[in-house]
Amino acid sequence: MSRNSTPLDTLVELARDARDQAGQNLAGEQRTSSQVSQQLESLYYYRQEYAEKLNTAMRDGIDPATMHNYQQFLASLDDALVRARQALAAQQERVEKTRQQWQQQQQRLSSYDTLTERRDAARRRDEQRREQNVSDDLVNNRLVRQRSSQGEH
Repeated sequence: MSRNSTPLDTLVELARDARDQAGQNLAGEQRTSSQVSQQLESLYYYRQEYAEKLNTAMRDGIDPATMHNYQQFLASLDDALVRARQALAAQQERVEKTRQQWQQQQQRLSSYDTLTERRDAARRRDEQRREQNVSDDLVNNRLVRQRSSQGEH
């Protein structure tokens, strides 16, 4: 923080840091969501392959014990798919919640940026007024000197 920083500048910096942290959190949650989605997809394809193996075994002839094992394993894969879908739904909710947090931080930063822009515009107007006053004073002083020198002649 510089010597000339104001409380508003501090708030802007803190808001920027909070927004950046929220963005990192959001990116992490999105990566996790993508991983969970890929795991679900892999599980789905594995279940599909296993079901095809069962169909092939049934066509070729299969004993009841092996059939029972296939069916139990498929049922456990179905349970795993249900849990994976639930995990994905929960992760997508976390992504949305984190997105909302990021948006709130972005809105806060935008508000502070607006205040900073207004403050800076007011400072520029004040500086322009001061410069105009100095310029007006110089012109007035020159006119007074010209009039007084003309009055002496």
